[in-house]
Formats: sequence, C-alpha cells, structure tokens
Amino acid sequence: MNAPTVFIVDDDASVRDSLALLLKLRQLRTETFASAEEFLEKHEPESAGCLLLDVRMPGMSGLELQAELARRAIALPVIVITAHGDVATTRTALKAGAFDFLEKPVDDQLLFDVIENALDFDSSRRDAKAMTDAQRERLQRLTRREREVMELLADGRHNREIAESLGISPRTVEVYRARMMEKLQARNLADLIRIIFEARSADNR
Repeated sequence: MNAPTVFIVDDDASVRDSLALLLKLRQLRTETFASAEEFLEKHEPESAGCLLLDVRMPGMSGLELQAELARRAIALPVIVITAHGDVATTRTALKAGAFDFLEKPVDDQLLFDVIENALDFDSSRRDAKAMTDAQRERLQRLTRREREVMELLADGRHNREIAESLGISPRTVEVYRARMMEKLQARNLADLIRIIFEARSADNR
C-alpha cells in the first residue's frame, strides 16, 4: 500500500503551497489540487490518507465535492478548512460526514493533531475492511453443508440438535465443524461465532 497522503484542494495557490510546505516539514506526503474537478480527475479511489478541503472555490464547491465523494463511496476522511465558516456550513459539512471543520487561519499544532487523527482513523478503517474482506473470502470456501452447520452453530444449536435438523450424525457435525474452524482460521467456537456475526454485519451494511 502507498504511504498515506494529505490531499490539499484549494483554489488559492499560496494557501496550497504554504500548507504543503508546512506538512512536508512534518514528514507528511502531500498532493495539491487547484479545484475539486482536478482532484476528482486525478485521485485514485483506494489511495490512503485524508483530504484538506476548502469550501468556496470556482466551479464545484468543497461541500459539493464532499457529497460527490460520498456518492462514489470514497471514504477518505475530509477535513474542511475555510475562512468563511458559519453555523450552516459547519452543520452541512459535519452532517455529511466531515472528519473535522477548521477555520482559517488554523493553528499549526491543531492542524497537525487533526491530520494525525484523520490518518489514524483512515488506517484503522482500511485494516478493518481488509480483515472483513479476508474473512468473507474464507467463508466462500465453505461447502453448502458446512454453511448450514455454521448457521445453526451461530444460532446457538448444539451438535445433537444440528445433527437432527440436518439428518446427519453428531460425529459428522463434528467433522464439518472441524473443517470450518480450519478454513475460517478460527481458534475456538467463540472465535468462529464472532467471524460469522462480523460477516453478517458486513453483508447488511
């Protein structure tokens, strides 16, 4: 995975350059864009990092870009920075899922702290997604019968109850259960049930 990047979208070249220089001094990787349209054209959706976003820009505004990112299911943490903050704008940005809302001029240390938190949040979210994707892939390796046994186990059924429900022997249930544990890399029954519930939760999102 590429190093996390702080993407800066602001129509003011001096603001872009000063922010980029400030962040590079803190060993942060940056990319700058003069407009929302340029960012959408060049941004790779799977890029890790966060977005520093101005509100008022020619063409697509910062809030419109935020809405477009949501429409495209791009979950990059958005930090809105503006010299024209008001209650309505702040409420709109935060309601749309902005990570934070800062008014210019921004205190350097506050900016670094917010960016660090946003990068940590993005990293944790990506790690969780990767884990869920890996678990889903392992679930797909199960046979139809193993899935049936798995669902009944998750519903709290004991081996004998599962055997009666499926018309097989308790010993066969044990065999299916052992295969599931191996395929799903579950250490014990509690681990197996946690994996099942996490997969169900992800499917319902």
